[in-house]
Amino acid sequence: MSTVPTRAPARAHRTTEPEPPAERRHRERQWPAYVFLTPWMTGAAVLTLVPMAVSLYLSFTDYNLFDPPQWVGLRNYQEMLTEDPRFWRSVGTTLLYVVVAVPLKLLLALGAAMLLRSLGRGRAFYRSAFYAPSLLGASMSIALVWRALFNDGGSVSQVLSAVGIDVGGWVGDPDLAVFVIVLLTVWQFGAPMVIFLAGLQQISPDLYEAAALDGAGRWRQFVSVTVPMLSPVVFFNLVLEMIQSFQVFTPAFAVSGGDGGPADSTMFYTLYLYERGFTASHMGYAAAMAWLLLIVIGVITLILFRTSRSWVFYADTEGR
Repeated sequence: MSTVPTRAPARAHRTTEPEPPAERRHRERQWPAYVFLTPWMTGAAVLTLVPMAVSLYLSFTDYNLFDPPQWVGLRNYQEMLTEDPRFWRSVGTTLLYVVVAVPLKLLLALGAAMLLRSLGRGRAFYRSAFYAPSLLGASMSIALVWRALFNDGGSVSQVLSAVGIDVGGWVGDPDLAVFVIVLLTVWQFGAPMVIFLAGLQQISPDLYEAAALDGAGRWRQFVSVTVPMLSPVVFFNLVLEMIQSFQVFTPAFAVSGGDGGPADSTMFYTLYLYERGFTASHMGYAAAMAWLLLIVIGVITLILFRTSRSWVFYADTEGR
């Protein structure tokens, strides 16, 4: 019986289509960007990501800067939240500072910006003069001068005594010491003022003219025109100032002499973190405090972003 030879099926020949010249040129143009980004990515990894990972690990250890860290799990967080009354005092002082200083600073910045917008000549000079404290106020030298002004026998107490208000030195009074730092922060209203001024200059004058034709006075124009159109700038300044206020350190350290006194009235969160980490050598505990601060700031920032949908108005969108 003869068999008819059969041909083996031909294997499918897989062909690759050539890459379009446009895509190849686009890919070839990308590699210089990665070359230039390499120093930044290396710095971010070495100076930010790696220290953050080490700090997270140390927050679960007992570490005193001299001996090897010993794993203790959640003990630092448990002690911080349930066994440390000074921790909660620092939280209360910081929250008081944030709630008082941030609104006052933003209100003063907005008022100064609206005043500068109405000026004709001299606007550049006053803008620079108001902005200067934002550049100088964060330094230790200015904080020490501020401490001298509000100390017992300082210029502020002498001026108040001359007008019949004898309250003594604010720095030594547990009820007034925190407000020395609040006033120092509010005095540095120049940075948000410049941002508010830029936002005010972007509001179209036609909106004010239309509101005036409808019979709206200055206050009504401010509420119905200025505030809605300026709400994105308000939101931006609010987020920035809130984050910065939770991290205040230099003024508290200078005004209190580094110990948070008197009676822990200026024991801010970051100052207590510094004390536990570098004075008491409890670096694991300090790392746990730092991570808790990061989480709290992140949660509050997320809440601000979520709630901003109901009060921040963007001109290029139909709704809020």
